[in-house]
Amino acid sequence: MSEKIPVILDTDIGNDIDDTWALAMMLKCPELDVKLVVTDTGNTEYRSKITAKMLEVANRTDIPVGTGISFSDKSGPQNPWVEDYDLASYPGEVYEDGVDALIKTIMNSPEPITLICIGPVPNIGKALEIEPNIAQKARFVGMHGSIRKGYGGSDKISAECNVVNHVKDCQKVFTAGWDMTITPLDTCGLVHLTGEKYKTVFECEDPVIKALIENYRIWAKYSPESEKRSSTLFDTVAIYLAFSEDLLVMEDLPIRVTDDGYTVIDENAKVIRCATEWKNMEAFEDLLVDRLVS
Repeated sequence: MSEKIPVILDTDIGNDIDDTWALAMMLKCPELDVKLVVTDTGNTEYRSKITAKMLEVANRTDIPVGTGISFSDKSGPQNPWVEDYDLASYPGEVYEDGVDALIKTIMNSPEPITLICIGPVPNIGKALEIEPNIAQKARFVGMHGSIRKGYGGSDKISAECNVVNHVKDCQKVFTAGWDMTITPLDTCGLVHLTGEKYKTVFECEDPVIKALIENYRIWAKYSPESEKRSSTLFDTVAIYLAFSEDLLVMEDLPIRVTDDGYTVIDENAKVIRCATEWKNMEAFEDLLVDRLVS
C-alpha cells in the first residue's frame, strides 16, 4: 500500500450521530494517518469529551484532541455517554486552543495535510484569518452544500446545515487558495445502512463499534430506528473522499456560497471538485461495513 495520507478531522460530533459513525470509520481506514481531531461549533468541550472517549475505546490515544471555538455551554443528545467523563483524564494530548493546534499541525507538517471537515467551519474560518498560508499546505475535503439535490434526494436544493449555520466562515473556506473536494447532499444525503448490512454492524463485538451503537441508541432514544437501520450517514462520504473517488461521479464546478447559505453554481466562483452522483452506492455501503467491522 502507498504512504498513508495525513489527515486532520474537524467535527461537530455530538449533534447528528453521523459524525460518530464517521469518526469510527476514519479510525478503521488504513489509508489515513490521523494527526489531530478538532471539535467545532456549539459546546466544543462536550464534543471533545465524546471524541476523547471514543479514541480511548479505540486504543488510539496517540491522536491529540483539540477543543475548538465554543459558542454554547449546552450539551447535546449524546451527553449521557460522557456526562461522567473527565476530559483531563484522556491519556493523550488535549489542546485547549484547537484552532492553534490545527494551524501548527498543518504548518509544521513535512507533507500536505488533508483537512476533513464534517461540520460548520468557524474553526477553519478563524484559522485562515490567523494564518492564511494553511491553504497552501492543506487540501480541504468537506461534507457541505446542496447543488442539484436536497435532503433525502429531494429535487429542491437546501441551505445545508454545515453551510447555513456559519455562512461567513464557509464563504472564507470556499474562496481560500486550497484544493477543495466536497460531498454535497446530492450524494452523502442518500447513504443509509439497512438489512443485513446494518445487522452486521449492529451485532459487531468490536469495542469501537459497540461504543458507536451505544451512542446511536442514546441519540435515537425516542425512535426504534437504531434497532433496525442507520440514520443518514452523510459524513462517512467525506471520510471516503479523503482517500478515494472511485465510487462517485465527480464534477469540477464553480461554487459560490450565498449569504443565505446556499451553494450555487456561478461561473465567476472558485472551481471545486464535487461528488454529484453515485457510480455505485451499494459498493460504498459494502466498503463502509467492511471497514467498521474489520
